Amino acid sequence: MTGRWDAVVVGGRVAGASTALLLARAGLRVLCLDRSRRGSDTVSTHALMRAGVLQLRRWGLLDEIVAAGTPAVHRVVFHYGDDEVPVSVRPSSGVEALYAPRRTLLDRVLVDAAARAGATVRHGTRVTGLLRDAVGRVTGVRTTDRDGTARTERTALVIGADGRSSLVAAEAGAALRFAGRSATGVVYGYWAGLPADGYGWYYDRGVSAGTIPTNDGLTCVFAGGRPDRVAGLVRDVGPQGALRALAGRTSLGEGLAGAEPRGAVRHVRGTPGHLRAAAGPGWALVGDAGYWKDPLSTHGMTAALRDAELLARAVVEAPRPGPAQAASLRRYARARDDLSLPMLAVVERVAAHDWDLDGIRVLLRQMASAMTDEVDLLAGLPRAA
Repeated sequence: MTGRWDAVVVGGRVAGASTALLLARAGLRVLCLDRSRRGSDTVSTHALMRAGVLQLRRWGLLDEIVAAGTPAVHRVVFHYGDDEVPVSVRPSSGVEALYAPRRTLLDRVLVDAAARAGATVRHGTRVTGLLRDAVGRVTGVRTTDRDGTARTERTALVIGADGRSSLVAAEAGAALRFAGRSATGVVYGYWAGLPADGYGWYYDRGVSAGTIPTNDGLTCVFAGGRPDRVAGLVRDVGPQGALRALAGRTSLGEGLAGAEPRGAVRHVRGTPGHLRAAAGPGWALVGDAGYWKDPLSTHGMTAALRDAELLARAVVEAPRPGPAQAASLRRYARARDDLSLPMLAVVERVAAHDWDLDGIRVLLRQMASAMTDEVDLLAGLPRAA
């Protein structure tokens, strides 16, 4: 069976569902494919920064996130050793609080909104390859459903939103623009009975940790360091023991001792950051497929929401193949790169875990500056599609 679409989005998580939503709202024929089940969980730090909350509000989806019981975050507290620095989240750019929804909520809200807007969404569908024409332009995808049914879907543009190990990026030959060398090994889980007055970030020599209040009265707790060290702790004492040991190196340790874990603690091995070429003939990348940053940035979802809008605007401006679309996608790539490269440079240094407490303060101020730049850009855009 062969379909004809204005865009096929490969991946239905934050980046893909958001892109499909905006394209469908603009009247394009959109197919969004995801190999997982609707509303299934995935690895995530959950925390949205101001630009991410801004996007959900502009798209009319924030009220649903709040109504589901996602706690509002009005304060961020930085812990440098025993030194505590609270920062209030002041209303700005239409954002009055930050939020950290579980992915079982956020991904479902986004993909359901895409379907309501007119996108065709298929879960349980795996993309197995790209189609090309005689001159090498990408013209569609090959897919396999859970029941083994094979299809080809032809389209004016394939959008890869399929994560940091993106098949679309690999088959399209997306060149690396930035390849990091530093990474953080992370252990994380959910705790009950852990008071979390907003986001809490903890730093000490060689260790980073955080507390992020999320849905169902739980707090997401993570701790990280150099991948070999974290992996060694996991081998010796298991994931939960590793998290407690790392958190115990910071002022988080005492609070965690009186809390109760809910569910398994997960170990995520570090992967260095990358920035891939954003687009080429018949294809484009959004989210982690094109721009992966270390989880210590707690910026992956926010960047995905940001870039979904930048890409959707570029596609709506020139939805048909040709010079106009190529030029529009180049503008998307420049905007994405201008916002992403400063963040990648800072996060690379944070993930190295070779800083002292004065040094990490400087790096976090630089990260905050990069976040301000993206808020300014997004707040200045015309009304969303």
